[in-house]
Amino acid sequence: MIKNSNYIKFIDEALELAKSIPRYFSKYSNKIYCNHQKFAIIILMQKLNMTSRGIREFLLCNEEIRLYLGLYRVPVHTTIIRFLHKARNLIGKLLGIRQACKVAIDSTGFELESKSYYYRKINKSLFKNYLRRTKRFMKLSIAIDTDTQLILTYKIRYGPRNDNIDFKSLLKELKVDYVLADKGYSSKPNRRFVLYKLKAIPIIPYKKNESVYMFGAGKGRLRFDKRLYIQRSKVETVFSVIKRKYGSFLRCRKFVTQKTELICKLIAYNIDRKINYFLFAFIGLHQSHF
Repeated sequence: MIKNSNYIKFIDEALELAKSIPRYFSKYSNKIYCNHQKFAIIILMQKLNMTSRGIREFLLCNEEIRLYLGLYRVPVHTTIIRFLHKARNLIGKLLGIRQACKVAIDSTGFELESKSYYYRKINKSLFKNYLRRTKRFMKLSIAIDTDTQLILTYKIRYGPRNDNIDFKSLLKELKVDYVLADKGYSSKPNRRFVLYKLKAIPIIPYKKNESVYMFGAGKGRLRFDKRLYIQRSKVETVFSVIKRKYGSFLRCRKFVTQKTELICKLIAYNIDRKINYFLFAFIGLHQSHF
């Protein structure tokens, strides 16, 4: 295995991030595998878009990655699933970036099963024992830094839900200069929250029936900046990358583990993005000297 391979860099970043998690949940643990190793395994599982059984087979066939993780035995798939359940409250805190210049927010949906589109949308008149098609899905809302395209905060709910419900919760802990969002988030309370609570400028297009927002006792007019609004499309790019690389559906059955699985996809994306972003930044800096 080449030391600077993408997998090794990814595992290094995952193990570094895992230091925020306790090494063991109990002092009576058998200590065969630590939580840092399990965390790196589930993040690698999302990167490879595998099941818990698939990642086990992958580790069994890759001795160098196994040894790099410090694994002398490969955990069974149930060990990985149990860790997902136990670490559900800790994993969500590992996306710790809270400051950016321009932030874009949006939401998307993830399927809760891997059935084909035809199977779920099949005409019920063709079969007697027809099962009602699946309507629910997992709704993911995120805020990203448009400069680095890293995910800052997230909110996960069962869909369908209104996008606007998570606007304030996504932004309340961030230090930003501009907030970019589409018309779905256009409202006076949202603009007021960005202006007076975040001390930032909302870049949100007005709806047809809306008037220009006035602030400062009616002395100022909040205009819509089209040049900055173009940056909002980067959040759509982030959604596209996550779904193409890590899968657009969730395999777990319970809401708790579905939520943890989706958070792991976000962490895997952030790790990959950091590796690529700093690599491109280094290459650009290196080329500027010549």
